[in-house]
Amino acid sequence: MKKNNLLYTFGFTLIELMVVVAIIAFLSMIAAPRFLNFLAKAKRTEAYLNLSSIYTAQKVYWAENGTYSTMLNGPGSVGWQPEGKTYYSYGFPGQANKNFFEGKWAGPKDALSKAKADKNSFTVVATAYIKDEKNPDTLMINEKNEITIVNDGISPSSSKQQKDNLIV
Repeated sequence: MKKNNLLYTFGFTLIELMVVVAIIAFLSMIAAPRFLNFLAKAKRTEAYLNLSSIYTAQKVYWAENGTYSTMLNGPGSVGWQPEGKTYYSYGFPGQANKNFFEGKWAGPKDALSKAKADKNSFTVVATAYIKDEKNPDTLMINEKNEITIVNDGISPSSSKQQKDNLIV
C-alpha cells in the first residue's frame, strides 16, 4: 500500500494542468495583438527611412537643377531606388521602376496620385497594406521634411492625420 501512496504524492492533477493551460492561453490572447502591432510599426520604420532618403535625393537634385523631379530612377531622375525588397510602394504616379517602386505589400496605386513635384515643392507617397487588405498605411513627405501619416493602417482607431518632423 505504501507504494501506491507514493505514486499519488508526485506530479500534478489534471485540474492543475488545465488551470496552467488556461492562464497561458489568457496571457497569449493579451500579448499576441500587441506583438503584431509592434511588428507592423517596425515595418513602418522602413517607410520612414526610405522617405527620408527620397527627401535627401530630391534636395540634391533641386540644388543641381533648380527644380524637383517626379522621376526617381533613370535618366533625368533624382537617382533613387530602394535597397532590396520593400513592403511599401514609393513614388509618384507614372511608370514602374522610374516614377514609383512597388513593394511586396503594395498599397493602392491611386494613393500615389497625391504625390507631385514642381519647381518649388514636392510630395512623395509611401503606401502598403501592413495589417490587412482593406486599410492601407499611407505616408507622405514634403520639401520641408515633414512626414505625414495620411491613412493610419496600423492603428486605425486614431484617424487624425499625424505629422512627424525628421531631421536629416
